[in-house]
Parts: sequence; C-alpha cells; structure tokens
Amino acid sequence: MKITFYGAVAALVLTGTTAIAQSFPEREMLGVVMWGAGGATDTVARAINPAAEDALGKPIVVLNKSGGGGAISTAYVNTASADGYTFLYGAENPQLHPVMGVADLDYSGFTPINILGRGVAVIVVPSESKYEDMAALMADIADNPGSVIMGSTGPGGLPSTIGALIANSAPFEVTAIPFGGEGPGLTAMLGGEVDFMPVGISAAAEQVKAGKMRALAVVNTSPVDTLPEAPAITDTLPGMADFLPWGPFYGVFVKNGTPDDVVATMTAAFDTAAQSETFTTLMANRGNIVMNMSGQEAVDFLIKWQQVTAWALQDTGAAKVSPEDLGIARP
Repeated sequence: MKITFYGAVAALVLTGTTAIAQSFPEREMLGVVMWGAGGATDTVARAINPAAEDALGKPIVVLNKSGGGGAISTAYVNTASADGYTFLYGAENPQLHPVMGVADLDYSGFTPINILGRGVAVIVVPSESKYEDMAALMADIADNPGSVIMGSTGPGGLPSTIGALIANSAPFEVTAIPFGGEGPGLTAMLGGEVDFMPVGISAAAEQVKAGKMRALAVVNTSPVDTLPEAPAITDTLPGMADFLPWGPFYGVFVKNGTPDDVVATMTAAFDTAAQSETFTTLMANRGNIVMNMSGQEAVDFLIKWQQVTAWALQDTGAAKVSPEDLGIARP
C-alpha cells in the first residue's frame, strides 16, 4: 500500500508540474535591456519584443537597466528566479567582464535563448585616399611600419580589437590615434588626421554610399547586403577567417537552471520573432546580420567570440586579467 500510495503522489506531482510547465508563461514577463533607451541593444530589443509577445501570448515589459558596462543588468537577472519570467536582452559586453576586471559573471552563467544578430565592421578611408583596396593599405603598412595612422576609440574598442585581429594575420604596425567614438574618429579621418579607420558598418554606410568614404573591406568572410560592393577582408587576409564571424552581437538570455521546457518555449517563440518582417527589416537597415541562433550552436558562438576578443585585448595590452588565468583558451 505504501509503495502504491507514494507512486500515486509522485504521479500527481509530476502531472501538476507538467501542467504548470505547459502553461508557461502564465503572466507578463520582464525583458531587461543591458543599455539605456535609444541605444543599439535597446533598439534591437524593442524591435523583436512585439513579435515575441505574440508568439508567447503574454506581454513583455521592457526595462532599461544600464550601468557598469552591462554588469548591473546581468547581475540583476542573475539574482532573479530561474523561471524564465525575468530574462536579459543583452549584448556582447559580459563576455569581456572577467578579462577587463569588471565582474566575474559572464554568459557562462546564462542559457542563450537566441543570439539574434551581430554587427559587422568595415575598414574605411576617405574617398580621395591613395588606398584603392585593402591590399594597397596592407602593403603600405608592411613597407612603412608605424607610419600609417589608424583612427581608434581606445584600447578595447572596436577599432583596436579589429586591429589586433588583423595583426594576428599579417604585419600590422600602425599608429593609432584615439577619439571619443566612431563619429568623431570618422570626422577626423575626413579631415585628414588619420589614414583609415575600422568602424561598425552602420556608422559609415551612408557616407560610403554618398561617396565621401571608400569601403576597403568588410570584416566578414563574405560581402554583406548593406555595402555589397565592399569585398570580404578574407579576400586579402585569408588568415582572418580563423577569427570570424566577429562583431558586436545581441541576444536573449535566461539564468542557468531555468527549466528545459521553459527554455524550449522561449527558444521557439524568439525563433519565430527573429523571422518577423519588422525585425529583419530593422536589422538590415542598421547593417546588422540576423543570426537567429540557439542551442549548442549559440553556446559555441559565445565561447569562440570570447576567446577571439579576450586574446585580442590581451595582445593589445588592454586586458586587465590574462585570459589564460581565466581558463580562456587562445583561438
């Protein structure tokens, strides 16, 4: 009788648990955005949020919680219950928090629901530049070490990281001049203060199309729709393929320990949302590539991205903590 009784109770508990899981979500959810309103991460989150609400059948309240380079929002979601009701609309920054000494927590503490998309970098010069293509720029750098001037945003920024990746593929001794952002750097380049600059494609696309700048290469293994005439950097530097795809990225994350069926429900919903016309149009207009990646593929992407970037920062002297000390393997 006791065995039968406990078996019946276990069956009831299991049935109840399944019913609860199958009804997820039962109430509104909270999507915590890593950066402030109007920024790139916020724009991506708010573009996909309506389609995700439709797929899940419940409202998602969007909360901007910036600070600490994304560490505050990451910690906030990490302290919430692992039930899927509080999740993170995040960018790439937490993958660098340990190596930059910002925080110990990175995306290894989270389950990626969806890596929604990534930005693409482009190498640009003024339209009147003597560099007609990437090969000409690299040849001049090789022939005149330290003489070619690169616009930068400081150690750890996109230009310096791209520079480090190139330096792992070919001779690349340049003089980097830092500016307070991509915009000021490009303005300085057009004014003749620097020779070239790696930037996010969305920062340069309009000026390239207007004929003010020339795109020597996109930092990708193939051309992209935003600047279809710009060749892939691997055409000139095939060794760069080892570090690509690379770029700022955007995704949806839940705390580790979230039930598998909840993860599955959210994964299916955001997969549907990532294919919505509103979202894909916004990503294309901003020069981003839709990835719509989940499961082990997303985990592998996060690991590779961290390896490539952490060691690039180490090689340029920007890392506060050696990736080796953190157990991050060199790619």
